[in-house]
Amino acid sequence: QVQLVESGGGLVQAGGSLRLSCAASGRTFSSYSMGWFRQAPGKERDIVAAISRSGMLYYTDSVKGRFTISRDNGENTVDLQMNSLKAEDTAVYYCAARFSRYYSESKTDYNYWGQGTQVTVST
Repeated sequence: QVQLVESGGGLVQAGGSLRLSCAASGRTFSSYSMGWFRQAPGKERDIVAAISRSGMLYYTDSVKGRFTISRDNGENTVDLQMNSLKAEDTAVYYCAARFSRYYSESKTDYNYWGQGTQVTVST
């Protein structure tokens, strides 16, 4: 069992930055691949970025060059640094854990989810 708690969301102006953090419970965090997803009102929950157990990275096209995912297995955390934020980045952001050495782009492949944190980008 893994519990995930996100933090760091908020209101920011377009062009600004936010850093989301996800703290995981349990002693087996390094056994999980991790993902950040987001869901805007009326839309599906889609992947934003992911990091495998070995540190392989994935970014959806719309955030490449602006967002950076990282993990700290000693601290049981996975962060999402978001720069040059745009209005279309507004969503609830969720952290997710997958018990696998590989990440997945599909939300159905993840075993555990956080409660989400709201990110609002104003223009």
